[in-house]
Amino acid sequence: MRTHDVDVAVVGAGTAGCYAAATIANAGYDVVVAERKDESEAGHIACGDALKGADSFPDAIPKDRIEPAITNPDVDHGRFEIPQLDTVVDIPVPGELAVVDRWEYGRRIIEGAEAAGAEFHFDTVVNDVRQNGRVTGIDAKRNGESVRYEADVVVDAAGALSILQDKVDFGETTFDTNVTYSQFCSAYREIVTVDEPVPWDDALVFKPTERAAGYLWYFPRTPTEINVGLGFQMTEEPMQLVADLKRDMRTRPEFEGAEVTDKLGAALPTRRPYDSAVAPGYVAIGDAAGHVNPTTGGGIAGAAYAATYAAEAILDAIETDRTGDEAALWEYNRRVMDHFGARYAALDVYNIFTTAYEVEDLMGLLSALPVTKLSEAIYSGSANLGLWTKLETAVRSAGHWDVIYDLYRTKRLADDLLAHYEDYPSGPGEFAAWQAERDDLMDRVYARTGADPKY
Repeated sequence: MRTHDVDVAVVGAGTAGCYAAATIANAGYDVVVAERKDESEAGHIACGDALKGADSFPDAIPKDRIEPAITNPDVDHGRFEIPQLDTVVDIPVPGELAVVDRWEYGRRIIEGAEAAGAEFHFDTVVNDVRQNGRVTGIDAKRNGESVRYEADVVVDAAGALSILQDKVDFGETTFDTNVTYSQFCSAYREIVTVDEPVPWDDALVFKPTERAAGYLWYFPRTPTEINVGLGFQMTEEPMQLVADLKRDMRTRPEFEGAEVTDKLGAALPTRRPYDSAVAPGYVAIGDAAGHVNPTTGGGIAGAAYAATYAAEAILDAIETDRTGDEAALWEYNRRVMDHFGARYAALDVYNIFTTAYEVEDLMGLLSALPVTKLSEAIYSGSANLGLWTKLETAVRSAGHWDVIYDLYRTKRLADDLLAHYEDYPSGPGEFAAWQAERDDLMDRVYARTGADPKY
């Protein structure tokens, strides 16, 4: 068996894996990225292709490397189609928004990490984690041959429901093991081309399925190349994703004669970020740590930033010879919660809220809320709903007042949770007490909404 001794072994060559590897390599350390796909397929990942916040991405991979993968920089709002009410709601999206060619983007970030000095091992399938009181490396098959990676730190960037987390003994660590299929979404997407430009090429189009826990999307890469997809929460009865998507496309004249050029499916987290994503010698990032906006499914920017924060914590731990100390990696957890984790946890409360109501009530609520306030809620986890807004909404939402009232009460709980996450502990010593208080807040959410517990 061939053995590679490296400072850091990264599993997965997606956004998180590439940005972590580039950050570590830029600092002069040896890092290998183990990627299960071959070189020609690497970077080919199922994704909605929407990218928010590319104007302020981390610098480990220069922005000019990924800019050619941005195919539609002119999208600027979300367009929610509500067939139950025969209406459309346009919602502004704060910050820079774009649609990318995800495969081209994937290739470019791999090239960017390689340029920084990271080494990529393609056709490498990780099948076990090496540990001895802490994680010390990984075992894999590379091109069919057994290979071992000894590393100071293993970075899990292997995506949703990562197999590595089934292998590691987290018994004496803070690492979040409260992870089940019910916290994930199953999704399928196609890339289709049409002859004529679609009439909504400046918008991300969302449309609810017949069940509240699912939605269709139509995201224009260009006016004639569209990412079309469908996802549903895994707590629901399985949907026939391909059939349901095709059925909806047949109702849309803009897709007459459309040609499918690519098909992919995936699972993604629609949950709060992991409470802790560190263990001695081990860090999880990106989808593998729940770093996805649970209301939109957007995860590219969160993965890039989380990877950078993790890599910087790893570098500090290597330089102080403390990679086996969970506390030395903790700053990564804190920075994630400070940047976007608190917001995503609050947004997850609204996901939980939606599971307790019929789709007709939720669509009535969506059409009644002022769009600027709805945008704030979707992207910040909270919104300032003053008296005038409440009165205006009440008038517009006749027939849905009970749901409106429940939403306002749930919003207060989401705000309380957001504030609690903003007091995320500075080290593992206070972590158990923080978790206990958070769990009490979540019990209040479940009691208020009547939803089944998600965690």
